[in-house]
Amino acid sequence: MKRYLIFAALGPLLGGFWLLLTTTVMSGYWSHSLNASQIGKLLTVFVTTLQYSYLFGILPALMIGAIDDILSHVRRLGPFARILLVGAGGFILAELTYGSRGPDSGIFQFIMYGLVGFIPATASSWLVHRFVDEGQAMPSRPASS
Repeated sequence: MKRYLIFAALGPLLGGFWLLLTTTVMSGYWSHSLNASQIGKLLTVFVTTLQYSYLFGILPALMIGAIDDILSHVRRLGPFARILLVGAGGFILAELTYGSRGPDSGIFQFIMYGLVGFIPATASSWLVHRFVDEGQAMPSRPASS
């Protein structure tokens, strides 16, 4: 249960911020010099749209959390490989969802929209490994007499 709470709390927050940042960069808003008022506007928009990030991002975050849960039961798969696989799954799903937005296309757009899923998936999976998986050590079998 803690796994899903971490994914549900962190996924839409990070994914929504990176999606806003990506669409801002792809629109050319920051094509000239960057100043503090532009960053303030970005953060204002992020805070005001945070409710929509959670509304539309909670289900995909829980789906990625389910993939992480399934992969955590594969004994041969180490935590680092699991984190990378979950991140790759998030990258692919976000790219398929958002990659065709706007008139631009190319490797930069591919990577930026893929990171919308990769960053929250890897961060959530790492936090789960760090704080949830450690407490679930396998009970040892009693020695037979």
